[in-house]
Amino acid sequence: MPTPDAHDEIALHPLRPEHLPAVLELGERVYDTDAMPYTGWSLTAVATHLDASVPACRVAMAGDRLAGFVLGSMTFEQREDWGYLEWIAVDPDFQGRGVAGRLVQDCCAALTEAGASSVVTDVEVNNTASAALMRRNGFTEGVTVTLFVRPGNGEAAHRGGISLPHFARTGRPRPTHRDGR
Repeated sequence: MPTPDAHDEIALHPLRPEHLPAVLELGERVYDTDAMPYTGWSLTAVATHLDASVPACRVAMAGDRLAGFVLGSMTFEQREDWGYLEWIAVDPDFQGRGVAGRLVQDCCAALTEAGASSVVTDVEVNNTASAALMRRNGFTEGVTVTLFVRPGNGEAAHRGGISLPHFARTGRPRPTHRDGR
């Protein structure tokens, strides 16, 4: 893949079906799907955003190349009036160029315009880069949840079809694609 030129124009666009393969591929490259909170990265996780009534998902494009994306929605389970910035990723070749900040700002503006009184996000405790990004963009730490997990039958605690980030927020498992979602 060619290295981007420092002068490449990066434009934000609404997420469309034709972006799905590149968004999925970038997510698979940058998210550690064996660690929290990225256990739910899948085609279903991305595609459900295309049907959302609030268009808060964006892609950052450098010509025909995906530089990054953000997926947001008005489906935060605890508050109907809160928006949720769910997923964000920037291709390592484009990091350090303000792409993530632009994506966060654009997603938050769309959610606020749609009626969100606040926008929330969750960041894994060891992801200091994402935590710093959120702080730079007006987010403050609100709640810290420690998820205690007791593995059973020798299986890893984050396996078994339960989305632990959702479970930590709600105390109940989120249905997976195997459950019709």
